[in-house]
Amino acid sequence: MNSLNNQSRAKAGVYYDEKNNNDDRKPDNKNDFWNGLKGGGSSSGGDGKNPLKNPKNRISLGIFIFVIFTFGILMFDGMANGNVQSVPYTTFKQYVASGQVKTVDIEANQKITFVTESNLKMKTLIPYLDEGLLDELNSSGVVVSGSEQQISYLSLFLSIIPWIIFVGFMVILFRQANGMSSKMMGGLGKNLAKEYKPDENKTTFKDVAGQLEAKNELMEVVDFLKNPTRFHKIGAKIPKGALLVGPPGTGKTLLAKAVAGEAGVSFLHTSGSDFVEMFVGMGASRVRDLFEQARKAAPCIIFIDELDAVGRARGSGLGGGHDEREQTLNQILVEMDGFDTVTNVIVMAATNRPDVLDQALLRPGRFDRQVVVDLPDIKEREAILDIHCKKVKLESDVDLSRIARATPGSSGADLANMINEAALFAARQNKETVSMDNIEDARDKVMLGVAKKSKFMTDDDKKATAYHEAGHTLLHYYLDNVDPLHKVTIIPHGRALGLTISLPLRDSYTMTKSKLVDRIKITMGGYVAEEIVYGETTTGTSNDIQQATNIAKRMVTEFGMSSLGFINLGDEDEPLFLGREIAQHKNFSESTAKIIDEEMLKILNKCLSDTRDILISHRDQLDLLTNELVEKETLDDAEIRVLLGFEPIENNLSLK
Repeated sequence: MNSLNNQSRAKAGVYYDEKNNNDDRKPDNKNDFWNGLKGGGSSSGGDGKNPLKNPKNRISLGIFIFVIFTFGILMFDGMANGNVQSVPYTTFKQYVASGQVKTVDIEANQKITFVTESNLKMKTLIPYLDEGLLDELNSSGVVVSGSEQQISYLSLFLSIIPWIIFVGFMVILFRQANGMSSKMMGGLGKNLAKEYKPDENKTTFKDVAGQLEAKNELMEVVDFLKNPTRFHKIGAKIPKGALLVGPPGTGKTLLAKAVAGEAGVSFLHTSGSDFVEMFVGMGASRVRDLFEQARKAAPCIIFIDELDAVGRARGSGLGGGHDEREQTLNQILVEMDGFDTVTNVIVMAATNRPDVLDQALLRPGRFDRQVVVDLPDIKEREAILDIHCKKVKLESDVDLSRIARATPGSSGADLANMINEAALFAARQNKETVSMDNIEDARDKVMLGVAKKSKFMTDDDKKATAYHEAGHTLLHYYLDNVDPLHKVTIIPHGRALGLTISLPLRDSYTMTKSKLVDRIKITMGGYVAEEIVYGETTTGTSNDIQQATNIAKRMVTEFGMSSLGFINLGDEDEPLFLGREIAQHKNFSESTAKIIDEEMLKILNKCLSDTRDILISHRDQLDLLTNELVEKETLDDAEIRVLLGFEPIENNLSLK
């Protein structure tokens, strides 16, 4: 747009200068004007081509001339008939009776044109059959003439024009719709895979932090594509399919791009939803076209993202119908391991739900290699943070190891989002670098929710929230099997009015009974604190009660940490399919269910009694911590230790 405006201004400037120069020079060529209209010559700035050579331009010009011609005919016809005045029939009769009519011309369509004595030409229409009109005209000495009805070809032509336009419009519309339909029907059977070019934005395994086991599994695929003869000589066969399995955001698609970048071969990327169509057979047709394209480009990698969209177990619907999705799945199964097998074509796929996939997909010969892409551990999180922080300017006090410890259970996507949010916080503060405080705020926003500092709370509600959080906090210093406290705040985050956050020193993959019991006590701290101070509890303890109950139930039914001993009585967590089971059934009797309830109550009551004893014996510290929270709203571990007189921890790994 700017270039067009600049050209327009340049042309306007030239014309302005020529006008102001008052130059009397005449143009050398009299046809410059017409050459400009035809697009030739330099005066129009064209490329010398005649625009009338374009058929669309000729059609448009013809339509324009036709409209102008029709408008001219109508205008001249109106001017020609404009001098004839139309009068009522009674007026005509009055003219005849008074002897003012000279001549009368009666047409067959009962239209009368007459001329008066003053040479005025008028016309009228006989509204009824007047048998005495001729006698009256003869008695008045009027010259009467007659003529047949004249057919107005112009009127006839103008009446046909709307029908011509309508029919032409329908023909054009039908032809365009037919062309679009043929293109659409032809495109439905074509696959929608996009070819990834490794030369553009090349991604390798160096760009993927952690996931060493997954990269080792996929490196074998890369080696096979680069040097297949080494495997063929020894008689080895590479797996035809590799299924990347893991939670969302762990980097499954990124690993697939890295495989394409490392192998340097053709890489076709598509999604499971691209095969699902409303037309029967279109999904299977796209599968055939995709594998045919891969055969032509072999060695090649096909990557299907979100495989569960098309690979769900067959017969899982109501009644187990054979729908379009199942036909598409059948075609994938045949293409991967049928009579016409594919050579030098490896299929990779990613899914978050391997439990819903059809078993035929997971058998040897198809997706027989499952690569688990799990959530990163503390070292992998630090490596991921290092990659994402290369694009952000950090202050010298930022310690990536502390950030990694403060983000347990975070995926790679979560960490990338956290660093981006920290950069946004720094930008809002007009800072050029990202500080540790910005990262802390970003972590709280991503993992806990947005801080609602503007939310109004009365002094009583604020103090009650402080007592609740102080009850959780104080237990961290009197229980031996809990994670170190990170910070406590009474600033609302998300739907929580307050938060008590603890961070593990290291990633743990198993939990002992003593750790689970102490965790139940931590959840009971707010409930017991409210009970001690106010003599009653609030609805804010519902989430704490739910967590404690779930832990106690799993200790009894799944972990064998009760008098019931070595037995699993938990419900199955498999996804519910209407084709398999309509309802889940308990695998124990009513008497066993009663014992489970008793064991759960025994654990909860014992934890509740121990928690009450700890908080009652340290009521003074509970009040002191509450008052400090009301005043400062947020306290970290170091501040609490100074406040309550505990010894500081050397080399504390807390963020603040």
